Amino acid sequence: MPHLLVDITAHGYGHIAQTAPVVNELARRIPDLRVTVRSAAPPSYLQQRFTCPFHHIPVALDFGMTMFNAVEVDVAHSLANYREYHADWDAKVVQAAQEMRALQPDLLFANVPYLSLAAAQLAQIPAVAMCCLNWADIYRHYAPDDIESRAIHAQMLAAYNGAEVFLKVSPTMPMGGLSKARAIAPIAQVGVEQRSLAQSRCGASEGDKLVLVAMGGIDYRLPIEKWPRLAGVRWLVPHAWNIQRDDTCALEMMGMSFSDVLASCDAVLTKPGYGTFAEAACAGIPVLYVSRGDWPEQPYLIEWLAQHGVCGEVSAAQLHSGELEKSLQQLWQQIQPAVPTAGGAIEAADVLVRGCRVPKVT
Repeated sequence: MPHLLVDITAHGYGHIAQTAPVVNELARRIPDLRVTVRSAAPPSYLQQRFTCPFHHIPVALDFGMTMFNAVEVDVAHSLANYREYHADWDAKVVQAAQEMRALQPDLLFANVPYLSLAAAQLAQIPAVAMCCLNWADIYRHYAPDDIESRAIHAQMLAAYNGAEVFLKVSPTMPMGGLSKARAIAPIAQVGVEQRSLAQSRCGASEGDKLVLVAMGGIDYRLPIEKWPRLAGVRWLVPHAWNIQRDDTCALEMMGMSFSDVLASCDAVLTKPGYGTFAEAACAGIPVLYVSRGDWPEQPYLIEWLAQHGVCGEVSAAQLHSGELEKSLQQLWQQIQPAVPTAGGAIEAADVLVRGCRVPKVT
């Protein structure tokens, strides 16, 4: 029985949105595949995304960047955390390799914690990396150009280049420092449009517009209770926000998957992030987004979405005040281009299926 170890970064939900469709496709091809997922994400969210059976090990394998909220990076604390993280780097790799050997995987699939890839290299376990970014490039964007930062970046990049291949999921950062990169198509779990059901379950009238508010896996609560009412608009919001208005509905109370809700809406309000951008574009759903400042992945996501979907930017001040009616109307007047094809999961599974049939290293 082949054993796939899936390691997923703890920074947001977009990495899970990329990874799960690939693993689901691989499990469809290899019915006896044993899957272990190491992730700090809530089990309930993993279960929504992974349709195949899996064993979950709740562990944070990296931290990405330390955030003030979903759109603001705490640069000072992030750099301090990386200095501490790499102070005993060699010992960390040895320990991680021992833990990986104990799991006895045939293949590591990483999105995209670099410690896991360094450990796999030391443990002589084949590894495939996949993502639209890597933490080496993100770190280099924010770090000063000094000897210590260059050494940390070199260790990160060496870990990524130790993988057998790094699958760059479109839309992607350039990632010119990767020696074994291969571009693949977008990955998206495209939902099933069920507009009438969605309207019924959130108490909307037939002519109402449904706008999903999805700010990602890092907390970024919007003050919707202070927003002006927009005639004919119903907001679908996280249950945890506890919004007590009759023009809102808790997403989790609708009894539908996130992807199906998204595909049934008239627009989504979000930040530039892979999961929501790709799923919205591939489902033909317009996107309103608020900038993430100088987040280095952002320009590539926005450029791709502008080419393949309908989108518009709103300011942080608009999110605070709720003055969104004009932006929504402008969004709905745009012409929807042909939706992109989400073929990346099949391409990635083609790579992984070969690795899962490689005999284990003993």
